[in-house]
Amino acid sequence: MKKRGMILVLCLLISTSMIFGGCANMTPAQEGATVGAGAGAVAGAILGGSTKKALIGAGIGALGGALLNDEMKKDKK
Repeated sequence: MKKRGMILVLCLLISTSMIFGGCANMTPAQEGATVGAGAGAVAGAILGGSTKKALIGAGIGALGGALLNDEMKKDKK
C-alpha cells in the first residue's frame, strides 16, 4: 500500500508540473496529450497497482487526449 501511494503521488507531481510547466507554447493536440498522459498515468497506477500499468495508462491517455483535442479543434472550424 505504501508503494502504491508513492506511485500515485509521483504521478500527480509529474502530471501537474507538465500541465503548468509549459502550456503557453503548446498546440491543442499537445495540451490534450499532456493532460491525457497525466490522467492515464494516475488511473493506471490506481487501477493497475504497478509502474508498468501506470506507463501503459500514460501512453493510452496521451494518445487519447491528443486525438480528442484534435477532433474538438476540427469541430470548431
